[in-house]
Amino acid sequence: MERRGRMDCPALPPGWKKEEVIRKSGLSAGKSDVYYFSPSGKKFRSKPQLARYLGNTVDLSSFDFRTGKMMPSKLQKNKQRLRNDSLNQNKVSSIFKQPVTKVTNHPSNKVRSDPQRVTEQPRQLFWEKRLQGLSASDVSEQIIKSMELPKGLQGIGPGNNDETLLSAVASALHTSSAPITGQLSAAVEKNPAVWLNTSQPLCKAFIVTDEDISGDNSTSLPENYEAFRYHGNEGPK
Repeated sequence: MERRGRMDCPALPPGWKKEEVIRKSGLSAGKSDVYYFSPSGKKFRSKPQLARYLGNTVDLSSFDFRTGKMMPSKLQKNKQRLRNDSLNQNKVSSIFKQPVTKVTNHPSNKVRSDPQRVTEQPRQLFWEKRLQGLSASDVSEQIIKSMELPKGLQGIGPGNNDETLLSAVASALHTSSAPITGQLSAAVEKNPAVWLNTSQPLCKAFIVTDEDISGDNSTSLPENYEAFRYHGNEGPK
């Protein structure tokens, strides 16, 4: 290697020297290595080593390690890079949740909530179809003959039959305290999927009469048929 000797480096504090060594052999022949020496003789091979040693005493952001000079253009590039990094950081931070202060003119007002609406569970349309083909049996596993529905109960909806309707009415009587009225909307017959009231069985609106309550149990619902709870505001007639 050919050493060009150590020279003063004006860009660094007094006493610092710069040395350039030219390689004479190998694939990198003709290239040079640059080293810096502190006033105490300590050798530095790279800019990061130099920056760690000097710390905050010297700003090396625009210092060119190979030439040993401060480069204003390099300082401008560093400032532009920092500015771009700041803009990118602002763009990224905007996608995260930011703290928001809620301001109201009526601090004493309380939000009202309907507990009945919160606890209400969704209901599946035409769930009664799952009851098709099911029947009750006694202890001897004999199928119990299902009772006949009154003529006033007429099922509606796709694939509905008397057995399914009877199961749906019995389910409504045991799971709901509201009056069993059937489907009051006339539009439900045209499009049950849109106008269906899921809290009522799939049958047309009906009225419970005195004859239905006192009639023969073999042709109508049993005596607790009046559990239809007076059929809303209609009441037995």
